[in-house]
Amino acid sequence: MDLELLNERFELVSKRIEEIALEGLKDSVFSDYFKTVAEFLNLCFKERDFVLNGGLESSSFDELLKRNHALYADILGDAYADSYANPAVSAQKLGKEFGTILSEIYARMRSSIATVYNFDLEDMVRRAELFVEVYVAFETAIEDGEKAPAYDDIKDILYWHQCDYYEEGVGKSIKLMLDTNENPFVDLIKKSDLSDLRYLFKYGYYISDNEIKIAEFLNKADDETIKKMADTYTEGYRIGFEVAGIDLSQKTTVEIYYPVGFERMIRKAIENFEAMGLKASIRRKSDLESRDAFCYGTHANRQYCFDHKEDSALVLDKNMANRIVEGYANTYEKYKKEAQGYAGPAVVETFGQSTFDPVNKPENAKCSPEQDKLERELDAKVFEIMRTYINYEERSFTIISFPIPEIGEKFSEIFAETIKINTLDYKKYQTIQARLIDALDEAKYVHVKGLGKNTTDICVNLHELKDPAKETNFENCVADVNIPVGEVFTSPVLEETNGVLNVSKVFLNGLEYRDLTITFKDGMIADYSCSNFPTDEENRRFIFENVLFKHDTLPIGEFAIGTNTTAYVFANKYNIADKLPILIAEKTGPHFAVGDTCYSHSEEVVLHNPDGKEIIAKDNSCSIKRSTDPAKAYFDCHTDITIPYDELEVIEGIREDGSRFSIIENGRFVLSGTEELNEAFEN
Repeated sequence: MDLELLNERFELVSKRIEEIALEGLKDSVFSDYFKTVAEFLNLCFKERDFVLNGGLESSSFDELLKRNHALYADILGDAYADSYANPAVSAQKLGKEFGTILSEIYARMRSSIATVYNFDLEDMVRRAELFVEVYVAFETAIEDGEKAPAYDDIKDILYWHQCDYYEEGVGKSIKLMLDTNENPFVDLIKKSDLSDLRYLFKYGYYISDNEIKIAEFLNKADDETIKKMADTYTEGYRIGFEVAGIDLSQKTTVEIYYPVGFERMIRKAIENFEAMGLKASIRRKSDLESRDAFCYGTHANRQYCFDHKEDSALVLDKNMANRIVEGYANTYEKYKKEAQGYAGPAVVETFGQSTFDPVNKPENAKCSPEQDKLERELDAKVFEIMRTYINYEERSFTIISFPIPEIGEKFSEIFAETIKINTLDYKKYQTIQARLIDALDEAKYVHVKGLGKNTTDICVNLHELKDPAKETNFENCVADVNIPVGEVFTSPVLEETNGVLNVSKVFLNGLEYRDLTITFKDGMIADYSCSNFPTDEENRRFIFENVLFKHDTLPIGEFAIGTNTTAYVFANKYNIADKLPILIAEKTGPHFAVGDTCYSHSEEVVLHNPDGKEIIAKDNSCSIKRSTDPAKAYFDCHTDITIPYDELEVIEGIREDGSRFSIIENGRFVLSGTEELNEAFEN
């Protein structure tokens, strides 16, 4: 876009918003809303001037922290209970008809914070113009003697704004993912003085004690500790390619996901990746995105994110879905050369956040069943476009996790022990897990039964091995793509996999589930419940949205037995079992993943365990349809649900002749050759 024209548009819209902040709408219930949102946009405009004029470099840390929190003041703590960004408040003050959509528009304006720090004037102008257009619609209606415009008129304004600009937004994100020539976040990490914590404010994210304290903590760490953290992370990535037999030298780009505050570790990791021939790319996470990905900070208010997670319901229809698909297709075509060099993500996750109990509000936007179906179809089409340009059989990933200060007073100790867990002797586990796999390969089924109040009782059907001397069902997983070490896993046969999975408490995708119960029939989810909310309907919707991801059902994509008893004892020692990320939690007991298999979209890659046996259990009766009906083969989700050792009565193998052998009894390993895993319980 022509810069001169863009500056003219900015000058016009910013002046108009200044006027709205002063005048509002005379004698209208909507007046305070428009003045409030206009004042927020004015704050963003002033912040832009501050940043462009060198304020980030010339101001003190305390001043920058104050300015940062001012940007998020409306949704922090108790303030959210009186904010138009809260759909319930907006509906109460503005009426049910307009409350939800005007709250969504305010949330969209709040994302203007990102445009300031991304130096994206074009996006800032477009958001501001959307707000002014909505204001003018109300102003005109009131001048014509109406209390408000027609609801559909406001919905149309929002709809066409989304349609007109979606492709450009997608383009900017994918460019950051694939094109490493200009990446502001990589530059920030490489060039900033990380000992001067003012660099934290360059992101524009809400900066909490977590970001400040973790940056301070890592700044005090010795070089060897930082090197150990970074090396474990990057070596896991490299080994993932090695194990899969993929030539990493043919790739050029690694996408790094990391939490703000970890820059010292990430700087070293970038150096390591560059030594492998990979340049780093980093993207910004959406302010309303609930799952941790890309470069991200602490959520200023998780309820705010929860309240707006289905705002797409206000605009999503077939035409919108088609425009989104077209936007992705056009963008990937533009960057098809860069896409060929994409090696996959390298992820740093965090854990230790305080428990979040979301509140369901009737005022929140909710997708209809038709929109739920449309979203599923849309996700599948977008993923298929990605696979057209990024060969998933030639990419890999790695994930590692560390605690944040919010975990409590013993943060330093927990962090140190997490490093030890992430760097356990994988050779020891590899040997023990090989014994476990040898036994499991004798079984036709694996039976898992809960202990005490845990009602788990499920039989998992395993693939038939045609040549047991050369084939295996289970992968011997050590510390490569999923750090830390400690599991054997398989993709089970869905047919004849029946029973109930139950866990008293589990943390999935940033949300806690209490008394989660899932019933399987022939490997597919037949029923589900939890006890988070007062009504069965609320509990089912919670699971439907956040575990099934709006699919009517999902298969068991993975069955695994975690062997990292050290991590389990560590969690109990510090009373943080409910705060562990699934990355570590899945290694502390048997787990079942609902959704796609671990081999999704790379089933044809030939894999062997260290003993030379080929892993043959990659498909199930859903994924096998990938060549004939891809829409029914994949679900584009994979959620691990772990039963802790202390909720286990037995895990046993059942042979074809009906004979049984125990692997775990009453939470302890009893299979010959695995008893060493129990030593952690005794220390």
